[in-house]
Amino acid sequence: MTMPLYASPEQLMRERSELARKGIARGRSVVVLKYAGGVLFVAENPSATLHKVSEIYDRIGFAAVGRYSEFENLRVAGIRHADLKGYQYDRRDVSARALANAYAATLGSIFTEQLKPFEVEVCVAEVGATAAEDQLYRLTFDGSIFDESPFVVMGGQTEPISAKLKDVVDADHDLRTALATAIEGLRATATSSNGNGSAAEAEIKLEVAVLDRARPRRAFRRLSGAALEALLPAKEESAEKPDDSGEGDSGKDSDKGSGKDSDKGEGSSEKE
Repeated sequence: MTMPLYASPEQLMRERSELARKGIARGRSVVVLKYAGGVLFVAENPSATLHKVSEIYDRIGFAAVGRYSEFENLRVAGIRHADLKGYQYDRRDVSARALANAYAATLGSIFTEQLKPFEVEVCVAEVGATAAEDQLYRLTFDGSIFDESPFVVMGGQTEPISAKLKDVVDADHDLRTALATAIEGLRATATSSNGNGSAAEAEIKLEVAVLDRARPRRAFRRLSGAALEALLPAKEESAEKPDDSGEGDSGKDSDKGSGKDSDKGEGSSEKE
């Protein structure tokens, strides 16, 4: 009779953690940051229908990276949890902290009890009446919960993005500046991986949304189409114009020089 292979609990936890981290790192990055008007979500997402960012409740937003089917189940469960609590008590009793604690309990139990953990990382954000009341919670695959400020980076290569945003993110920035800052952070990983900044910039497809403090009840709002184009930073102009002008100036100078020389030559020949 063959004995079953034995694996210590520590080894099982390490293997599950490695599996989840690899799955999350293969995804595209998401940046969530505070700005003067609320909370901004910016995600790299080539799909127009499979959203990484969505609304949970009146003033609560959700962002996730990893396996879509798994974080979509978490999103739906969060909506049901918030709706039920708001119906039983009051809409003001629904908070991002309570929802984050519920997510942490679910992810923690899945990580310890199930054979395969969820390959997801989640951010739950809430916009308050003032900037001091804005909240960002990041949840990892093992149920750990972190209170982040003023920004959260998840998925992909997080270190270059965090290094880029660490010194430039400011909660007092307006929406246009905050969006430009987030895009520059996302481009940091694309540039470092491809080695060609212009090509990397063209490949980024964005999913953008905000929790707008000025909206009366439902603060979540997606930015797409013309509204997003108006906020995007202007593309740098190519360096062709200076080159053309330089060539034109040199051409004019050469023409002038040749004209003068020819005039002088003709005059001298006439004198002779």
